[in-house]
Amino acid sequence: MDYKLVRSKRKTIELSIDDDFLPLVKAPLKMSTQEIESFINKHKKWIEKQTITKREHDEKFLLSDEEERVLKIKALPYLTERTKYFADIIGVKYSGIKITSAKKRFGSCNGKNSICYSWRLMQYPPEAIDYVVVHELAHIIYKNHSKDFYKLIEKYLPDYKNREKLLK
Repeated sequence: MDYKLVRSKRKTIELSIDDDFLPLVKAPLKMSTQEIESFINKHKKWIEKQTITKREHDEKFLLSDEEERVLKIKALPYLTERTKYFADIIGVKYSGIKITSAKKRFGSCNGKNSICYSWRLMQYPPEAIDYVVVHELAHIIYKNHSKDFYKLIEKYLPDYKNREKLLK
């Protein structure tokens, strides 16, 4: 079975499926190739299941050029409005909003409290979008993912865990 291997100064082995639908193995520097291949063989069924799931997910979100263009146009006004709405409720100030084409993350908040959202977020239900907005605004107060960070999110979105699941 083909796979991609990344060795680093780590203690454990990690397995995921990359964007090319190949198993990605992150392994300790000193782990033997035999141990790595044994690990892969042991998790063959998991790899097959996750590959199918990832393909289905990617196909579900495959867009035409026109659909993509429409989402990009809608993203800035919609996300600006939702961000302003929740920022007023939470009582935080952000320095700006930018729309990106990020594939791996829906949003981010930098040290200057500027928020970036991926236009791809617009493919999800409003409840999921609001979760990302509140999540990024919470980073203005907490620059981490601590218990206090999630308590703040829960204060404004008591069902945040269900909303978060909509993004998976």
